[in-house]
Amino acid sequence: MQQHPQRQPATAPAPLAGTPAEARKLAENLMDIMSTLLGIIERETELMRAGKVREAMALEPRKTELSRRYVGAITHLKARQKDLQQSAPELLTTLHRHHDTFRAMLQVNLTVLATAHAVSESIIRGVNTEMQRRSMPNTYTATGQRALPGSRHNAPIAVSRSL
Repeated sequence: MQQHPQRQPATAPAPLAGTPAEARKLAENLMDIMSTLLGIIERETELMRAGKVREAMALEPRKTELSRRYVGAITHLKARQKDLQQSAPELLTTLHRHHDTFRAMLQVNLTVLATAHAVSESIIRGVNTEMQRRSMPNTYTATGQRALPGSRHNAPIAVSRSL
């Protein structure tokens, strides 16, 4: 019987942005979430660059939770954007700058993850090619050229994705 993980309790809705104080609280909530998530992303990037994949994977649950909170805060902010523009336009500008920095760091993280993926895939393909080469018979044609084995000699490689 499969057990499903318990759902996280819904977080309290973010404050309305009708007054400058409410707008500031909404913006501070979003900036706090982005800063915390950015710290996790930077740590993951450092670990991946150092080749510490297991340690980087251990950050995943926290990163997932913060990402969920970030999406919720952004959704709430979009719903209150007009209120925020009227009550605190300078705060909205600050949020945009903070978000641009966040997006740039996220792009660096995604590049590092894509590079790690490409390198690991290349290694696996290289190992598979070498194993295939060793298991294929060495035969030659009548003209002395090495014969390429048929597709029946190609075997896929099985890889366990769990670390």
